[in-house]
Amino acid sequence: MNLVQEKLHQAADILREFDVDCWITFVRESQLNGDPVLDFLLASDVTWHTALIVSREGKTWAIVGKYDQASVEDLGAYGEVIGYVESIRPHLQEVIRRLQPRQIAVNYSKDSEICDGITHGMFLTLQEMLEEIGYGDRIISAEAVVSALRQRKTEAELDAIRRAIRATEEIFDEVRQFIRPGRTEKEIAEFMKQRVKERGLELAWDPAYCPGVFTGPAEAEAHYHPTDRQVQPGHVLNMDFGVKVDGYCSDLQRTFYVLEPGEDGPPPEVRRGFETIVAAIRKAKDAIRPGAKGVDIDRIAREHVVTAGYPEYPHALGHQVGRFSHDGTALLGPAWEKYASKPFQPLEAGMVFTIEPRLPVEGRGVVTIEEMVVVTEQGAEWLSTPQEELILIR
Repeated sequence: MNLVQEKLHQAADILREFDVDCWITFVRESQLNGDPVLDFLLASDVTWHTALIVSREGKTWAIVGKYDQASVEDLGAYGEVIGYVESIRPHLQEVIRRLQPRQIAVNYSKDSEICDGITHGMFLTLQEMLEEIGYGDRIISAEAVVSALRQRKTEAELDAIRRAIRATEEIFDEVRQFIRPGRTEKEIAEFMKQRVKERGLELAWDPAYCPGVFTGPAEAEAHYHPTDRQVQPGHVLNMDFGVKVDGYCSDLQRTFYVLEPGEDGPPPEVRRGFETIVAAIRKAKDAIRPGAKGVDIDRIAREHVVTAGYPEYPHALGHQVGRFSHDGTALLGPAWEKYASKPFQPLEAGMVFTIEPRLPVEGRGVVTIEEMVVVTEQGAEWLSTPQEELILIR
């Protein structure tokens, strides 16, 4: 069973769970303006207006332009593939008349960008087509459906994520031998990119920022490109890095310390900062379980960091990872307006999260670690191998 077949079966189960009759993904020119959920529904881009329909009974339709029909049929995932030339309208309306749904879930959301795939123009077009047959008032948000589909990872999805993590950890092991005083952030980043290329893999996000390399005290602490800044003795150096394997991402951070002449280990202030981060991650991981809310998990780690005398980290504790390095709706984060309802979504088995608190060490740099875990029925399991010790550079 391929990914699309697997996810369409899962989608029907989700529709029954949420008592929704019908779900429509409606797109055009997907290479230019695609819906984030398309990775689960198609294996290639589409050009003309396209409707991908799933019913709670598990029936599926793909209504596509004539020249996309063969590619969609090759998937073997849709019960009926309908090709058209002049207009999608009569075919879409006919399927809806046959289904007679009470609700029609459509991919829009105020709170979750991952579920907000339909453009405003396409929404108006779909609404007009449905109004013509008396179904315009049955449109509802598909946020719950799309969130569940993305967040509940199958074993095949988890396997790809694990393989991406293993490759990332191997490259972290290799780069530790390359880092030395005088190397620049750019040189370190290029070394890692070459290791990715040799493995035939892709970077998990924009190559301009992946990997992120930050050495010593600096203004830019995250989401910034590597610079000509040189590694120096006494620096804390951290890296944010991930790769993509079979369409699924890893996202990890590791912290290094560059020993000064005569040092056998990090100074007390660096060690204390590192141990604070390790403990905060462990406390958060131990609290994760189905039904818990991300806002409460974030609070545990945040309070530990602040109680230790450090400032609050200015971001969420952790995000989901999947087809994108930032994926899913539920978030391990504080109750800040920008995060909307995400921190209040109950956690579910199958969700994959990062845990990534950070803190500054004055005059040295930023200490941060980013691990990955999967939520299980019993709690949470490590997907990454936790960094328990500073990586020392001589």
